[in-house]
Amino acid sequence: MRTFRLAIVENDEDERFFMSEAFRASGEFEILGEFGNGDQLTEWLHESPRELPELVLSDLNMPGKNGYDIIDELKTTYPDIAVFATSTSSVVSTREKCMRAGAKDFIAKPDIFIAYDSFVAEFYQLACQCLGG
Repeated sequence: MRTFRLAIVENDEDERFFMSEAFRASGEFEILGEFGNGDQLTEWLHESPRELPELVLSDLNMPGKNGYDIIDELKTTYPDIAVFATSTSSVVSTREKCMRAGAKDFIAKPDIFIAYDSFVAEFYQLACQCLGG
């Protein structure tokens, strides 16, 4: 089983907590950082962390740099980092917009926090498909 290095960008603290707990519990991800918006993520990346993430999972709607900004910036500045977008919206046009912008894929957030186990399992499959695993 492959373990992916992950950075999470989510402005809602409760959502980020439950998301992170599910990723840690899976044993399939090593969380290198958790950030409240894209500004915090890019500041951390520019500080040259010891190890870069393979994956960034980013919410779309956040104050400051949002998910679309992250997709745009990382595809040019850090092309080896795969950006996956997430949102409560499961509208097809949202996924298509993310993919056109350069995201590797899009995954809708669960309706309730306790459903993050299946979200993480689905995300792991997407990561394996996109990066090999």
